Amino acid sequence: MAELKGKKAFVTGGSRGIGAAIVRRLARDHADVAFTYHERKDAADEVAADVKRLGRKTLAIRADSGDPGALSDAVARAAKEFGQIDIFVSSAGVLVFKPIDEFTIEDFDRVVAVDLRAAFVGSKAALAYMGEGGRIIFIASNIADYAALPTTGFYAMVKSGLDGLCKGMARDLGPRGITVNTVHPGPIATDANPEDGQYGDDLKRFMATPKFGTGDDVAGLVAYLVSSDASFANGAAYKIDNGFTA
Repeated sequence: MAELKGKKAFVTGGSRGIGAAIVRRLARDHADVAFTYHERKDAADEVAADVKRLGRKTLAIRADSGDPGALSDAVARAAKEFGQIDIFVSSAGVLVFKPIDEFTIEDFDRVVAVDLRAAFVGSKAALAYMGEGGRIIFIASNIADYAALPTTGFYAMVKSGLDGLCKGMARDLGPRGITVNTVHPGPIATDANPEDGQYGDDLKRFMATPKFGTGDDVAGLVAYLVSSDASFANGAAYKIDNGFTA
């Protein structure tokens, strides 16, 4: 598939989990892909090596998505290397599950900075290098619609905020030929959320079939939304959760 041949993508949080799967899928579809990572250089190097084996250009940039200056600088560096940014995917996130009365202001500031503010900061930075046909994707969560378990209230609030940002940006950017959408994964097997983890059995009971998804499942949906086939998909949230919210 050469759907994305000539396209230049930027993915935040691209060294692990869903973000890494998205980087690899976009590269398989012939895009050059820059991505950020926070701490795991070894994981970032592994993803970058996979992209290069596919014959695509890549750039792994260490940057904390919670730091607006660092994230904006990372986008600018990628744009200088690639010449443009056609696709921006905000995938970086932090998970903090606590009862609301145990949340601290520090928790609040950190989660909002990485899970919500970074989507705005990164998109704004990417737009300086993005033309007609551009694609912006926010990785949110089906918990934005259905906070099925205790301790998820704050996470639901932040992910719901991504939907609001998406809708408003879609209106703003539609005249420029740029689409904005959110993706709402359900339980996906990652290091941060293993299928055999603390909540694994409880989460499986909510789904149509008792199994977690994979990062590749989510990446496949992202690949569609950034393709030319999805030019009429705009300002919407797309669930991929095995019936969790059915």
